[in-house]
Amino acid sequence: MYGQLLGRIPVGVTKEAGVQIGVRKTIKVEKEKVWDYLTSPQDLPLWIGDVSEFRLQKGYEFKSKEGICGKLTVVLPFRKLRMKWKLPLWEKPSRLQLYLLPTDSGKTTIAIHQEMLDDVYVRELMRRFWADKLEQIKNYLEGRNE
Repeated sequence: MYGQLLGRIPVGVTKEAGVQIGVRKTIKVEKEKVWDYLTSPQDLPLWIGDVSEFRLQKGYEFKSKEGICGKLTVVLPFRKLRMKWKLPLWEKPSRLQLYLLPTDSGKTTIAIHQEMLDDVYVRELMRRFWADKLEQIKNYLEGRNE
């Protein structure tokens, strides 16, 4: 309300995508290993939750035991996942995109972009959530790669 009265738009708010965030982390692991980690049954709980099945195909719908649900809309192996992604208490899903961007030095930048969030409060919660997840991924994969 304060921003609206002053004619200011809060950080992370756009006309097309609503409230959004972007978080990145570069790790010393090639993109194929990062992809395999993010999509493996034993490591999906980190960001999807405990699911009995997860198929990497467009249109696949999932729901974890923790209540996270979604639907894959784009699957480009070793490059990109786009999906509807919703936490249990949310009324409507967000749009979540995970990109794997290789560097010339053999590292990989994991870029997470999430949009259509309810408000700037949820934006900050999700920014912290994804920053924490990326740090966990970095620590695990770099530790395993040494």
